[in-house]
Amino acid sequence: MIKKLGGTLRDNKKKVAIVTLVVLLIIIIGVSYAWLRTVIFGQEDVQIVVGDIDLVLNETSEGIQLVNVIPTYDDEGKKASPYTFSLKNKSNIDLYYTLSLVDDEEALANCQTTDGGSCELLDPRDIRYELKLGESTFTGSLADSSIISYGVIDATDTIDGELRVWLNINATNEAMGKVYLGQLKVFATQQVDGFDFQQGNDGVNAPEMDTNMIAVRHDGYNWVKTDEDNGWYNYGMGIWANAITVKSDKLQEYISAPVGTEINMDDVETMWVWIPRYSYTIGSENGSSYYGKRGVYLSSNPTATLPGEIDVKFIGKDEKDTGTAKYLATEKPKNWYTPDAFTFGDEELSGIWVGKFETSSSDPLASYGGGNTTTLDPMIKPNVTSWRYINVSNIYQVGLKLSASGNRYGFSENMNSHAMRNDEWAVVSYLSQSKYGKLGNENFIGVNKEVYQNKSNEYITGCSYGSPSNGNTDYGCQYRYDDNIRTEDGMVGKGVGASTTGTIYGVYDMSGGAWEYVMGNYNDIVGNSGFEEPLTLDSKYYNKYTSENVSVACDGSECLSHGLSETSGWYSDYHNMVNVQYPWLLRGGHCADTTAAGVFYFNAWNFGNANSVGSFRLVMSVTSP
Repeated sequence: MIKKLGGTLRDNKKKVAIVTLVVLLIIIIGVSYAWLRTVIFGQEDVQIVVGDIDLVLNETSEGIQLVNVIPTYDDEGKKASPYTFSLKNKSNIDLYYTLSLVDDEEALANCQTTDGGSCELLDPRDIRYELKLGESTFTGSLADSSIISYGVIDATDTIDGELRVWLNINATNEAMGKVYLGQLKVFATQQVDGFDFQQGNDGVNAPEMDTNMIAVRHDGYNWVKTDEDNGWYNYGMGIWANAITVKSDKLQEYISAPVGTEINMDDVETMWVWIPRYSYTIGSENGSSYYGKRGVYLSSNPTATLPGEIDVKFIGKDEKDTGTAKYLATEKPKNWYTPDAFTFGDEELSGIWVGKFETSSSDPLASYGGGNTTTLDPMIKPNVTSWRYINVSNIYQVGLKLSASGNRYGFSENMNSHAMRNDEWAVVSYLSQSKYGKLGNENFIGVNKEVYQNKSNEYITGCSYGSPSNGNTDYGCQYRYDDNIRTEDGMVGKGVGASTTGTIYGVYDMSGGAWEYVMGNYNDIVGNSGFEEPLTLDSKYYNKYTSENVSVACDGSECLSHGLSETSGWYSDYHNMVNVQYPWLLRGGHCADTTAAGVFYFNAWNFGNANSVGSFRLVMSVTSP
């Protein structure tokens, strides 16, 4: 794929000869057996930015043949003979590259089974890999991301690589007779002087964990215990850090368990996603409309219907930018702004923990998943009914319960649990619209860059409609949150496309599902929220807006980083500001919304009262003890 990013450019697309890697597997599962053929082709695919670049993929291995193998544990898979190759930068400039393992559509079209039938592709969850490239090692499942490596290669430098591929230990008889046909794909752009591409985890503040929290990763089938030494997170690949809490009588068991231990979802009470501190700026291609930059993710200039990339750079806790958050996309990103969500009271934060799903309650059989009460305890899990029909006052009280003294979860009081503020919603949506979120996930193109909607009329957390469509309500749950299998139309990610990363590691239910009340209020008007007049909340728990005009809603100024004026109407999401009559803000839309739901949706339709389609989300701001 060749794209032009401004300046005087000369297209130069080069293909190199390929050496085929053939992995021939005999799967024996129970009494069944079948042949599995895996072919990985090499392909160079170069992007030209300013001037010519020349990055060559040299495949030096003659291939691997594995015979009589069975689904394999990672420790054994990593012992297999490697497929070797190298990346050589023949340019006189540094290059930023990504290396992907993608489907080879041409090979699939020509593939036939031994009986002459058409080949059927393996579920990406069945393919596990380890890639060693230079000094870096990447291990994962193709269900995580098709990107298996990324980085900067210096001018005239060569990086050697080793790739090992094996069958996931959890592969079932459904893998019988299926094939994986793929190719290595190299994508390269010029490394611009003075600009840090922030690949991977560079600059990412490590998640601040409480003693009751367990770091987890997904092995393609199940959540398993992990840690930083075992690939917990990689923001460059859309793998945001996830953590859980479990029932109190199971905590010590999991704390003592080794890395790789499967997490029983029946033991889980809450699931969290880490949003690291960052600064952002929004580009304009024409100097007037700020819809983000075209970058490498769009084939046309950004519009409100299909917005472009929000530039993001991760920063330390002691850094804070106060620019205008706007720049001309033909220039280097500048005028950075650090979102208000990374400030809690007077304390600057290294990041925040966000509830992975809409909140549910400790009584899954309760009316509306919980109802208008504070007697139940909050839970954050997939595949359950979200807690609805609760007013804003009770939402606020429930939000404080997780880190209150003597809480059931084991959180310390410095975790500062609370109902999500509006600016905290926005900080997740902005990251999703960056190269670290779904926008940067190459498994999705065009309109599918938008986070898919949850259209479940049963308000099941984590559901996906399989597209960003505003179509009819889905009666049930068409695709579950962990559904990453291929469908008849060849698409992957029907379920995970509803997360903010397009992988299982993102935040769900931010498009559709239930309306989500956020703590965003117009001029301290209580309405029917259940609060007493006048509203006397500590300012760290809510955002106060003083104008119905989003351009001057923050005491006469634009509300930078709040997902209001800056991203109003992106993806054609509905937008309506709080006002005297409707003082409480709603985000995301809901399953039956006839207007456009989405992560940039905001509305002031309600009074803050209990509503059958109104839910909420929880956040933890980690402050000093």
